[in-house]
Amino acid sequence: MSAEYFEHVVDKNEEGTRLDALLGQLDVIASRSAAARLIEGGFVLVDGQPAAKKHGVRVGERIEVELQPRATSDLIPEFIPLDIRFEDEHMIVLSKQADLVVHPAQGHWTGTLVHALLAHAEQLGSLQGEDRPGIVHRLDKDTSGLMMVAKTDNSQVALQEAIKLRSVDRRYLTLVHGWIAPDSGLVDAPLARDPRDRMRMGVSDRLDAKQSVTTFRVLERFEAGRDDDGFTLLECKLYTGRTHQIRVHLAYIKHPVVGDQLYGTSRIKANLGLERQFLHSYRLRFTHPETGEELSFIDPPSEDLAAILVRLAEYSTGRTAAGDEVLGSLL
Repeated sequence: MSAEYFEHVVDKNEEGTRLDALLGQLDVIASRSAAARLIEGGFVLVDGQPAAKKHGVRVGERIEVELQPRATSDLIPEFIPLDIRFEDEHMIVLSKQADLVVHPAQGHWTGTLVHALLAHAEQLGSLQGEDRPGIVHRLDKDTSGLMMVAKTDNSQVALQEAIKLRSVDRRYLTLVHGWIAPDSGLVDAPLARDPRDRMRMGVSDRLDAKQSVTTFRVLERFEAGRDDDGFTLLECKLYTGRTHQIRVHLAYIKHPVVGDQLYGTSRIKANLGLERQFLHSYRLRFTHPETGEELSFIDPPSEDLAAILVRLAEYSTGRTAAGDEVLGSLL
């Protein structure tokens, strides 16, 4: 397999960052140690010249990286059912079920989406590391819906670059606590890891915080019982793809995602029987990385989320409604 090439131009938010640290943050390299190996091997040029891994980057510098192919991991394929919506020799679009971790990590060494992909596909993109073959972007364990997977290195680079350039249209359905008065809005708030709890992200003005932009559009507002202030169903669009971005941004504006126990409240579980956060990747539109075809997919919310919407619609209107009727009126 031949090597792939990747370019990155340093922006003002990255000024002064060590070269290995900057490259390690990029999705196509995945770790600082991998970046260091590339630099030490002579596969990284800054403005056409070799540079040390401790080099502090400057605005406007052009970093060229020759990405080295990696061997496939020794992970054992597992035959886990996949909901495939599109597949060719270059890529896959699938709908991830809730309660499925995307790739192996602490506490989840088996039974992940990656294990299922290894059983399904003969080849997967190798540029995200040995434990993340094919992965272009991620969904949280308890977030369901549409995802892209790359079968080749070329597709993996192209799709990740398209996400970076904001040319992939990713939209999510989410139910939040409270009535949101404006019909639409924008949250532009940088995110960083919470120093007191590494499991959490938070809005931050620290130098390492990354720009994060989410827009939302109100689809429906629901009344609720006297113990609640109602609920709002939103369509959220990502312009960046930070960890937990939608969940953190909505909690930041005081409308946490229903069922989100990390950033919100778990009391809704007892009231509505929801076992997870109400967040679903329902729309995906992008240009095919090889054919140039415009592809668009819509994935209605899974049964557990649809049932919640039906119950809220019945409470608000006072009449029984079928799931298809409720969803058809909203989407």
